[in-house]
Amino acid sequence: MQNETQAIATATKLELIERLAEAGCRAIEATAFVSPKWTPQMADHDAVFARVKRRPGVAYPVLTPNLKGFQAALAAGAEEVAVFASASESFSRKNINCSIAESLERFLPLMEARARRA
Repeated sequence: MQNETQAIATATKLELIERLAEAGCRAIEATAFVSPKWTPQMADHDAVFARVKRRPGVAYPVLTPNLKGFQAALAAGAEEVAVFASASESFSRKNINCSIAESLERFLPLMEARARRA
């Protein structure tokens, strides 16, 4: 959804997640805890995640590109997060406002924070 040029209503996102669950998907990426400055289409991540109707047997992981996103995801109640990096420099800069190398450096404190929670 982050590649859409127009904002997508929270209700529409929730309906899509619900339809994916109804279709039998067992893992549905619910949202991305990213900066709304760089990815405005995901600015409603807290609202989406809070309102997802969780089904037994379905995982609802979220994306987090850095420690701030990871902390926000945990605060929202996320049980599973996915860390991501971009495959191209231009997409990395546009999507998370840093180079690929910088994004990889950001993973270290995120992994350390995760290790402390284990």
